[in-house]
Amino acid sequence: MSLCFPSLFNYITNGSIRFCVSKHTKEKKNPSPVKLPVDSNTSFLLNKSSKDRNFNGPVKSQGSGIGILGGVLLDSTLSFAKKLVNFKLDDEENGLPFVLCSDPALSKDLLSPERGSFPNVNPAKPTSTRVVQSSVVEKLRCKRNFLEKSGVSCVVMPCHVLHSWYDEIAEGCSVPVLNMGVCVANELKEAKLRPLEAGSPLRIGVLATHVDIVTRFYQENLENEGFEVIRPDKATMEHAVIPAVEALKRKDTEGAQNLFRIALQVLLVRAVNRVILASDEFREVLPPEDPLWQKCIDPIDVLARSTAKYVHSVGRSK
Repeated sequence: MSLCFPSLFNYITNGSIRFCVSKHTKEKKNPSPVKLPVDSNTSFLLNKSSKDRNFNGPVKSQGSGIGILGGVLLDSTLSFAKKLVNFKLDDEENGLPFVLCSDPALSKDLLSPERGSFPNVNPAKPTSTRVVQSSVVEKLRCKRNFLEKSGVSCVVMPCHVLHSWYDEIAEGCSVPVLNMGVCVANELKEAKLRPLEAGSPLRIGVLATHVDIVTRFYQENLENEGFEVIRPDKATMEHAVIPAVEALKRKDTEGAQNLFRIALQVLLVRAVNRVILASDEFREVLPPEDPLWQKCIDPIDVLARSTAKYVHSVGRSK
């Protein structure tokens, strides 16, 4: 099943704009065919011939919209879209259009139990695993191509796991693909935080369930900006992080909150300024007024702000 929702939102901006885009987005041809529908009653993801390349998408204001490429959880994708809708701009009543493209059937492939199916995790991948990865990348590029042809000014992926294929998805794209890791690193740098220990670098914690997959792209981008990245040790993962996720699945909210607080405290005692929550499971574990929650960063929130800033800057430059 695929979903595509053209809609409108108002947005907010402040300060200077730092573009969170890939180096692969310019002066390259799209690596895969564009696969688009014949008419509005057909699924947006059906494979069609190259004659459909001239498809005019639902975004009428060319170059002003946002393309949202959905990931593992549809709820998270819709939550991101809602964040965009809730942004307001003082001097404008109308917002900008966005197109949401999501295929829940891909979740099984995206969360394959074969960890080697994710890129850059296991260099010696068996042939069957490489085939799975190639198939996933092709499907994701197909959806990205559809968004490109819909008249959007940028593509965003509100999904941590999806960023495991960021380079493959962004390569050859004719519009910028915002990188959530870069967005988070830029926002932290602009916050001008100070080290909690004299003489030490700024430390940022990263809390994730898919540690090997998700943490890497946050760590690389944070270290590029001079931050030291702190990750939970094996004992914390086994006795706090993983049990917290299991408690959430059992709908044991109190147990999940207690275990989640322990995991956060383990990172905070190591003098980290903020903790990046790099898993959707942790998004609403604690109430917003909880003091520990104030130390956390939700990358989906950051991506929404960065997206609104970018689109606003593009509109002002025209």
